[in-house]
Amino acid sequence: MFFQILAIVLALGLLIFLAYRGFPVIIVAPLVTLLAVFLSGGHLLPSYTEVYMSHAASYIKSFFPIFLLGAIFGKVMEISGAAASIAQTIVRSLGSKRAILAVVLACSALTYGGVSLFVVAFAVYPFAAAIFKEANIPKRLIPGTIALGAFTYTMDALPGTPQIQNIIPTNYFGTDTYAAPAVGIIGAIMIFIGGILWLEHRRKQALAKGEGYGTGHTNEPESAGETKLPNFWLSIFPLILVVGFNFIFSRSAISVKNWYDETVLADAFNITNVNTITSSWSLIVALMIGILAAMLLNIRRIKLKLTTGLTAAAMGSLLAIFNTASEVGFGNVVKTLPGFTIIQNGVFNASSNPLVSEAVAVNVLAGITGSASGGLSIALEVMGSHYLNLAQQVGISPEMLHRIASMASGGMDTLPHNGAVITLLAITGLTHRQSYQDIFIVTILKTVTVFIIAFAATLFM
Repeated sequence: MFFQILAIVLALGLLIFLAYRGFPVIIVAPLVTLLAVFLSGGHLLPSYTEVYMSHAASYIKSFFPIFLLGAIFGKVMEISGAAASIAQTIVRSLGSKRAILAVVLACSALTYGGVSLFVVAFAVYPFAAAIFKEANIPKRLIPGTIALGAFTYTMDALPGTPQIQNIIPTNYFGTDTYAAPAVGIIGAIMIFIGGILWLEHRRKQALAKGEGYGTGHTNEPESAGETKLPNFWLSIFPLILVVGFNFIFSRSAISVKNWYDETVLADAFNITNVNTITSSWSLIVALMIGILAAMLLNIRRIKLKLTTGLTAAAMGSLLAIFNTASEVGFGNVVKTLPGFTIIQNGVFNASSNPLVSEAVAVNVLAGITGSASGGLSIALEVMGSHYLNLAQQVGISPEMLHRIASMASGGMDTLPHNGAVITLLAITGLTHRQSYQDIFIVTILKTVTVFIIAFAATLFM
C-alpha cells in the first residue's frame, strides 16, 4: 500500500515540478496521470479515455461559457480603455499618500466587477508604478499590493463575485454566488485590514532604511494616463451591470430558474435540479449584458481592435479552461487508485469539523496544482458529496460549505509555481526573490482567515 501512495505522491510532485518549469499542463497532466495508474497497477487506456477525458470534458461543458465570456468582458474593458480609466481615477483620487490603499481598491473594483485577474494586473500596473514612484515606495511592493486587491477577497470571499472560484461550488452544493454573504463579508474585511497593515508595515520598514522606489528596474511602464481615456462613471457602468444583473437573475423574482418550465427541463434536457445551474445561467446573461455595455462605451476605439481582441480572449479562455480541466481529469483518475483511499481518510480525519476538513482538502490541492480553480474542482469532484452529506448530518448549510471551499482555494494556490504569480512578476519586471514574500504573506493571511472562520462557525452550530 505504501508504494501505491508513493505513486500518487510522485505523480503530484512531477505535476508541480513540470508546471513550475513551464511545461504545458495540458500535456503534462495526462502523462503524470498515466504514470500514477501504471505504478498503481491500473489499466492505462480505460483510465485515460473513460475517466480522465470524461471528467475533463464534463468540466469544460459546465464552465466554458463562463471562461469565454469572462475573458471577452475583460478584453473589451481593456481595449475600450475602461479598465485603465477606473484604475487611473481611483489611484489619482486617493493620491500618493495612500498609494497602497489606492492600488488595492483599484484592483478590487475591477476584479469584483468581473474583469479577469490578468487583465487587472496589466491595467493597474502603469498607474501603480507611477504613484509608487511619486510616493517613493519600493517598486518591489507593487506585486503584493496588486495580489491583495485582485487575488484574495474579491476573487472568492465577497458574495456575488463573478470570478470562477465563486462559481465552481454552485455546481456541487446547489448554491448561488451569494452564498453565506455575512461570512464572506467578514472574511473579506479581515483579509483587507490584515493585508493593508502588512503592506504598510513593509513600506515603513523601507522608509526607515532609506529605501525608495529604486532605479534600474526592468519593464518600467510608459507614463500612465497620456492617452485620453473614457469617463470614469461610464467606465464603471459595465461592472455595475454585471454585478447587478447577476444578483437579479440569481435571487429576484425574475431569476433565470423561473424562465423555463421544470417539467420541460427535466424531460427534454435531463435537468432535474435547476438550482445547480442557476448561478452559471445568471452569470452568462449578466456577462453578455456587460460586454455589450462595454463595447458601446467606446465603440470607435473597440472597432479598431475588436478582431485581435476577441481572438486573444478566445485563445486565453481555451488555454485557461483546458489547463484546469486537465487537472480535474488528473484528480478524478487519482481518486480511483487504491492509494487514494488512505490519503482521503487522512484528509477527512484532519478534523471532525467538515468545514475545517474541507478547507484543508481544498487548500492542499490548490497548492499542489498551483491553481485555485484546479484545486477547488479536484477537491469537490472527489469529496464534495461527502462533505455535503456530512454537513447536513451536523446542521451545516450548503452555503457555508460553498463559502469556505471558495475562500480556501485562494490560499496556498499562490505558491511559486502558480501561473498568476509568474505572470504578475513578469508584468512588473520583478523576480520571486524581490517580491514573492509579500504575495505569499497576503495569501497566507487569507488561508488563516478561512480556518478562523471555519473553527468559529462550529461554535454556533
